[in-house]
Amino acid sequence: MPAFELPEATIASIHAAYAGGDLTAAGLVEDYLGRIAASPLNAVLATSEDAAGRARELDDELARTGRLAGPLHGIPVALKDNIETADLPTTFGSIAMQGYRPPEDATVTRRLREAGAIVLAKTTLPDWASSWFSYSSVSGDTRNPYDHDRDPGGSSSGTGAAVAANLAAVGLGTDCGGSVRVPSSFCNLVGVRSTPGLVPRTGTSYLVIPQDTVGPMTRTVTDAARLMDVLAGYDPADPYSVAATVARRERPYADGLDAGALRGARIGLVTNALGDDPGVTAVVRAAVDALGAAGATVVEVEIPDLFDHIVATSMYTDRSKHDLDQFLAERHDPPVRSLAEAYERGQYDKRLDLMDAIMDGPEDPDSDPDYLRRFAARHEFTLLVTGLLAREDLGALTYPSVQVPPPTLAGRADWTTLTFPTNTLIASQTWLPAVTVPAGFVPEGAPVGLELVGKPYDEGTLLRYAYAFEQATGHRRAP
Repeated sequence: MPAFELPEATIASIHAAYAGGDLTAAGLVEDYLGRIAASPLNAVLATSEDAAGRARELDDELARTGRLAGPLHGIPVALKDNIETADLPTTFGSIAMQGYRPPEDATVTRRLREAGAIVLAKTTLPDWASSWFSYSSVSGDTRNPYDHDRDPGGSSSGTGAAVAANLAAVGLGTDCGGSVRVPSSFCNLVGVRSTPGLVPRTGTSYLVIPQDTVGPMTRTVTDAARLMDVLAGYDPADPYSVAATVARRERPYADGLDAGALRGARIGLVTNALGDDPGVTAVVRAAVDALGAAGATVVEVEIPDLFDHIVATSMYTDRSKHDLDQFLAERHDPPVRSLAEAYERGQYDKRLDLMDAIMDGPEDPDSDPDYLRRFAARHEFTLLVTGLLAREDLGALTYPSVQVPPPTLAGRADWTTLTFPTNTLIASQTWLPAVTVPAGFVPEGAPVGLELVGKPYDEGTLLRYAYAFEQATGHRRAP
C-alpha cells in the first residue's frame, strides 16, 4: 500500500492510514493547521484550539479498542461560519457579530462530532451569506485556489477554497440560491443541495427559511455521500426537517454509489441554460458526450420562459430581512438584535448590493402581496420543472452550474447579486435537490461544474449519476 499523502486525501484513505498505523489524527490535524497557516487564500477565519486535543482522544480510543469511533472518525472538517459552534466564535461573515460565541452547536455540527469528525476551522463568507462573491466585512476577499486573481464563489467561499486547496478533508456550506454549488463549481468540488429540510438547519442562519439548506462540499462524490449519511435526518427543533421522514432512502447514500449508474439513464440537457460563454459551453458539451459514453441517453430540452420564472420566484428581497431577524431573535445575547441594527451602523461590506435590497423588503412578508405572488409562482415553477422530468421520463436535468467561469476580482463588478448568471437558482427556487460535480476547465484554467437536478427527495439518484460521471471522467485535480 502506498504511503499516505495529505493532498487529495479522502475519508477512506485517511481511515486506511489510521488502521494501518501510518497516520494519527493528531498528526493529520497538525498538518492541516500548518497548511492553513501558510495559505494565501484567506479562506479560514478561525481554527479550533480543541482540535488537537480531540484528535489525541480519538487516537487513544482507536489504540485501545481497535475500532473507529464513528463513520467520520478523525476527519478534520471546515465549517462555513454561519454554522454555529460552541467552541468557536460564529460571525455569520458580519463584523457586527464578531466575538459572538453560541452556547451550543448547530445540529449538523453536533452530528459531525457524534460521528467522530473533528471541527478544525470556520471559513469565510460574505455578510449573512448575501452574495455570490467572497467579500465580507469580517474577512475581506477570499481568493480562488486555481487563480488567485479570481473569486472562489459565494456564499460558501471559504469552505470552497479551503477544501479545494486541501486545508481540510471535507467541508460544509449552506445553500439558499446556490451558495454550496457556486463555490463548488468555481473550486472544482462536489457540492450537494438537498431537498429543503432533509438536513436540519437548527443553528445555521438562513436567508429564505423554506428554501435554505446545509450541504457537503468535498473533493469526491463518495465523501459527499458519506457526509449526507451523517447529516440527513429529522430534528424536532427544525419543523422543516420532517422532509427527512418522507425521503426515499432505503440504504445509505454511500452504499448506493455505482460506477455503472448512468447505463440506461435518461438525462435532459437544458439548452436554454447553457449561456453564451464559449469555454463553459465547450466543457458542458464534452461532459454530455461523456455522459453518453457512460451509457446515458441525453436529450435536449428547454424550460419554457426560464428567466421569467426565476425572476418571478425570487424571494430574497421579500423575505430575508424577516427571516434573519427571526434567527437573531432566537440567539442567546447576540451583539445585534436585528439586521437593521447592523445596517444602520454600517457594519457590513458596502459592496454587498443585496443588503440594500434586503433592507427595502417588507417587515412581514406574509402580508405583502408581492411576496405572496412569488410564493405561488414558486409552486408553478416546480410543477413546470418536475413535469418536464416526468413527461420526458428523465432521471435528472443537467446544465452548467454557472453560465460563466469564476470572475476575476475586478470583473465581479460586472454583475449584481440578482443579475449574476448562475443556474443554481433553478433547483433553489423550485426547492429541488441538486449536485454539482467537476466537469473540466476553460482554456484559462478555471474550473467548470456540471449540475444535476432531480425530483424531490431523490438525492440518491443524483449522487449515483454524479459518481458514475466522476469515475468516467476524473476532472477533479488539485490546484
